[in-house]
Amino acid sequence: MATTKTRVRLLGPADLPEVSQLLSRDPVTYVFVDHRVRVTSLEPRWLGGEIWGYDDDRGLAALCHAAANLSPVEADAEALAAFAARALSQGRKCGSMMGPHAQVMELWRLLEPDWGPARSLRPGQPFLVLDEAPRVAPSPDVRRARARDIDALYPACVAMYTEELGVSPEAAGGASMYRARVAQLISRGHAFVHLHNGEVVFKAELGAVTPSASQLQSVWVNPRHRGQGLAAAGVAAVCAAAMNDFAPVVSLYVNAHNEPARRAYDRVGFTETGQFATVLF
Repeated sequence: MATTKTRVRLLGPADLPEVSQLLSRDPVTYVFVDHRVRVTSLEPRWLGGEIWGYDDDRGLAALCHAAANLSPVEADAEALAAFAARALSQGRKCGSMMGPHAQVMELWRLLEPDWGPARSLRPGQPFLVLDEAPRVAPSPDVRRARARDIDALYPACVAMYTEELGVSPEAAGGASMYRARVAQLISRGHAFVHLHNGEVVFKAELGAVTPSASQLQSVWVNPRHRGQGLAAAGVAAVCAAAMNDFAPVVSLYVNAHNEPARRAYDRVGFTETGQFATVLF
């Protein structure tokens, strides 16, 4: 790793043209990093971390988002070795790793001896894309969340997060920060909800939005209302709104073992174009 470490550099606002060009190679797969680049303009105070670049003989060849999560972009074996060396030199600062399966798993192979064990390792997550109108009718009950919905929506967000990740976002004093995140999604028009008598029946979010794609996340049906086909219709409503208002493509990645969710996404019309992997600490 010592011979490649020097090819990694910290990127900043002056590197935006190069970074944008690299991300344009696959803006759907890398929508999360693209979104982060666009909303922060690579300003460190907004990133809450760093974005590293890896240069080969032709210029910028790969990226790695290194903030709350570690996420590689277009990284080959040499770039991953260089990113791993930089990550090891700094110590683990992220709470997760995510991205294309092959890149994340190789990066984790290099980091695991020092950073392991992971709390949860999720390889082979289907990466799904919808680039046409949903195949099921959108639920008329799903709408954008409004600021006044937060008292009802926030507990549902906590329940979803805890169910999906195995820990509460409110742990270690994180409640105020997580509530602020939910409020931010609402203010951007990226949070969607079906409320009935003040109770959340369905919710979902767009975690990343660019002109190329929106990334669907945090899909949740209230346990008291599961098994009624609400997920597919709810997802269809969110996708229709996202495609109409933001970008022509909606993407997501899902745990391979989550058969109910995969069936719902299949009904909506999503197709698998690759695989992701996630490492949780």
